[in-house]
Order: sequence, then C-alpha cells, then structure tokens
Amino acid sequence: MADAGADIQVVKRGPARNIIGWVLCILMALAFTMAGSVKLIGRPGMVQEFNQIGLGQWFRYFTGICEVAGAIGILVPRFSRWAALLLAAVMVGAIIAHLTVLHSPPTLPAVLLVLTLTIVWLRS
Repeated sequence: MADAGADIQVVKRGPARNIIGWVLCILMALAFTMAGSVKLIGRPGMVQEFNQIGLGQWFRYFTGICEVAGAIGILVPRFSRWAALLLAAVMVGAIIAHLTVLHSPPTLPAVLLVLTLTIVWLRS
C-alpha cells in the first residue's frame, strides 16, 4: 500500500514572497507603532474619539497596547502570524466603531485589515 502522504507536495516559499512579507511586516509595524503610540500618549483627538465610543479611556489604552504589541510581534517570525491576527481583530473592532458609533467611513481600518490579513497569508 502506498503512503498517502507521499502524494502531497510541499509548496516552498520563494524569496519574493519572503521579501514581500518582510517589507509588509516592517511597514505595518511602523504604522501600528505610530497608531498605538498616539493612543497611549493621549493625543486630544484620540481621547475625544474614545469618549465618543463610550467604553472609557481604559479602552484607548488597551487598544494602544494591542497595536504596539502587535507591531512588535509581527517583526518576530515565530509570532508574526498571531500578531497579525491580533491586529486584524483590532481593525475589525475599529471598522465596527466607525460604522456604528463614529459614523465615518472606515477607510484606513479597512486597508490595514486587508494588509494584516495579507501578512497572515504570507506567513502561513
């Protein structure tokens, strides 16, 4: 009887996929470090936005910590996929907040969601 696993071929990542993955991880790390830092230092616009959301300022700190932690995590190959999933979850929350509470188009969170999910795919 032939080994069933012998028919499965492993698709290796090429150098282009790896380079694109690293460039995207670095760009997203910079973006989320800046976004999280703005929340953590308490920029007036962020304080006002999170007041509108209505969950309290603790949620601004929580979101900022998640963004900065995710930014660091996507640069660590062992954790990059999970960190990108964390950032994607934060972006889903941001999209929901923009649509339901802030009543503004969630353009930036939607773009960041697509890019973080691309990192998940590239790192799988």
